[in-house]
Amino acid sequence: MRIRQPQKLELDYIQRMMAWLLLRDPVDVPGARCLQLGLGAASITKYCHSVLRLPTVAVEINPQVIQICRSWFHLPEDDERLQVVLGDAAAYVASDEHVASADALCVDLYDHEAASPVLDDEAFYKACWRVLDDGGIMTVNLFGREASFDRSALRISAAFGANRVAMLKPTTEGNAIVLAWKGFDMPEREVLAQRAENIQTKWSLPARKWVKLLSAYKPQPISQTKSKQT
Repeated sequence: MRIRQPQKLELDYIQRMMAWLLLRDPVDVPGARCLQLGLGAASITKYCHSVLRLPTVAVEINPQVIQICRSWFHLPEDDERLQVVLGDAAAYVASDEHVASADALCVDLYDHEAASPVLDDEAFYKACWRVLDDGGIMTVNLFGREASFDRSALRISAAFGANRVAMLKPTTEGNAIVLAWKGFDMPEREVLAQRAENIQTKWSLPARKWVKLLSAYKPQPISQTKSKQT
């Protein structure tokens, strides 16, 4: 976090987690319900709440993380647009109470060792699909250079459909953002470019670069995926 600009998204991969804005019609962005699984340093939560001014829910299992974010990282107290939930992300998305309750879902669930996602099976991603309303988009932070990437992406593809998953090329640090969506087809490149101009002008996010880095995810044959893991 930049101390003088606590709402700014500083890290490249965190900025790319906002690439859901590319896939959502600009007229549907106001009022979009945002959900974050894993609070981290609260960068995305603060941005959605304080910059985009959207209704925002963040689910975090560790009470110390919430306390630190509020004490040191300028995370505001809950209000009419913000709710920070102390709880398990898997239970939250699996609850019938939360079906179709989100339009933009950001998933960044790593433990302190950051070896692999804490929640990463097909059942979890199917629950993420359920928690999204029609037209909703999920972004997931994965380590693109790890053998586990293909396994995770295949599970996301199984939950959302092979033609409804895309990815951004990995950052210098190796973070690859996967996008998956519900109830629509990938917009044409020209549409994405127009939206990128709007996003970059309005919110100063590097959306033009996102369009260049974005490609449809093409699942590899299982035999190739297994060979990478051995």
